[in-house]
Amino acid sequence: MSSEKLILDGTRVAKSIKETLVERIDHLTARGILPCLATILVGDDPSSETYVRMKSSSCKRLGIDSRRIHLNKAITTEELIAAIQQLNADPQIHGILLQHPVPPHIDERAAFEAIQIDKDVDGVTMQGFAQNAFGTANFPSCTPAAILAILDYYQLPIEGKHAVIVGRSPILGKPVSLMLLNRNATVTICHSKTNNLPQIIGLADIVVAAVGKPSFIQGAWIKEGAIVLDAGYNAGNIGDVDYKACYIKASAITPVPAGIGPVTIAMLLKHTVFAAEKSKMLT
Repeated sequence: MSSEKLILDGTRVAKSIKETLVERIDHLTARGILPCLATILVGDDPSSETYVRMKSSSCKRLGIDSRRIHLNKAITTEELIAAIQQLNADPQIHGILLQHPVPPHIDERAAFEAIQIDKDVDGVTMQGFAQNAFGTANFPSCTPAAILAILDYYQLPIEGKHAVIVGRSPILGKPVSLMLLNRNATVTICHSKTNNLPQIIGLADIVVAAVGKPSFIQGAWIKEGAIVLDAGYNAGNIGDVDYKACYIKASAITPVPAGIGPVTIAMLLKHTVFAAEKSKMLT
């Protein structure tokens, strides 16, 4: 067992990020600009409703305006895109978040692409992804940005480390892989077709679990002293790693809840404030 154990407290990291935003928000509001995040929810998925409500509450507590758009689940892709375009054209809206997932009949990628790049505060567009790959994104995907923020807050080394990412989604697995690569980690991306997954994970200095399966990553797979970042959230407040088993071998680990989740929301707020600041520069 490792001699030292770090519980990577996301609530603490999120608080630190939000504290840096207070003065920036005050500065904007003094100039007549109220940072505003528009959240779009399509349908009545209970988990999505909870996430949107949490984001709206976080905005309110920090002094950011939150505009919630709740659309019928029977809406068409074209109607959703039209709603997004209205928000693009509204100068009082600085950030747009389309809550994932949308109903299956909607072309989610087309809807994401409708979001104007300077309002893509969740980093979901292809242009935003490309900017992230080159290390120039103003708004990298929020969960990957949260993972990097946690590593930096706790001053955990990235350069030269072997990071294994389990998951390849375009808003989590892929962008966090690129962000770690840009920080000079050696990166391996694993997925549902990967052979010998336990052996590959066993080589990792940093493990990022983003597979969407409860308690999927086993403690026996983890190298002694590895850093484990659990980006999963499943029913019953269960992450993608077997927390108790992985805790034994890890040198640092994020809990679920109160790990990456709060920092993801903090990064969304940070991006919204930055978008508001950039909009002021353009006027």
